[in-house]
This record gives sequence, structure tokens and C-alpha cells, in this order.
Amino acid sequence: MWLQRELTLNPQRRGFHLITDEVIAQLPELRSLNVGLLHVFIQHTSASLTINENADPTVRGDMERHFNVLAPEGAPYFQHTYEGEDDMPAHIKSTLIGVSQSIPITNGRVNLGLWQGLYLCEHRDHASARTIIATLQGE
Repeated sequence: MWLQRELTLNPQRRGFHLITDEVIAQLPELRSLNVGLLHVFIQHTSASLTINENADPTVRGDMERHFNVLAPEGAPYFQHTYEGEDDMPAHIKSTLIGVSQSIPITNGRVNLGLWQGLYLCEHRDHASARTIIATLQGE
């Protein structure tokens, strides 16, 4: 089976947000797969997707603070600031983290590790809803 669906995520404040349950809820067909893959791709240049710690919320804050050091706002060498000081840093963070993830499916469930979750990494201060293309394949 192959299935592709456009998913809309509610707008989030800047930061790292667990979206595993939100994505799975929009893909009920996933439960019918014994073995397969879920590929998720975000259609934006100022947000990204990653898999990381799903239990301790301090990880999400630490990630946000660290990426703000790697790509600081207001750097004097940025020219691309048409949409504000968070514009170019958001593009850099998206490039560093990436815009897609592939997750194995086993017995109708995503087969993440015990402490893993899918994150929306929102890099803009005033983001709109985000669109993800989810592709399921399997049997």
C-alpha cells in the first residue's frame, strides 16, 4: 500500500514541539500496516523536523537555546532579513536540522525508541500553520 496525505499542524510558538501523536492521529491507515515506513516532509524553509527525546521537556528548551547560539538573531553579516531578525536564522536552523524524517512501522505502530518522539522545530517568532507531506508505504 502507498498513501500520501497533506497534514496541517496548528501554529506553534518558536521552539521544539512534540508532534508524534498529532501526526499519527491524522493517519489512521497506519494501523493496518504490519511492516512499512512513514516518511514526513515539511514544506517550509523556516521550520524543520527531527526525532529526539520525548520524555523530559527540558531537552526541548535546551535544543532551542543551543540552536539560537548556532544561528543568532541580529548577526551583522545577515543580508536576508526581509521578514525580521529571525528570518535568516530560521533558514539556517532548518538546513542544519533537516526537513524530513523516515520512521519504521511495525505491527500498526511507529517503531520509535522508548524515549523518541517526532518534533516540529519552529524557528520563527510568528509562524503560521505548518504543512507536512506524510507518505505511508508498507503491507
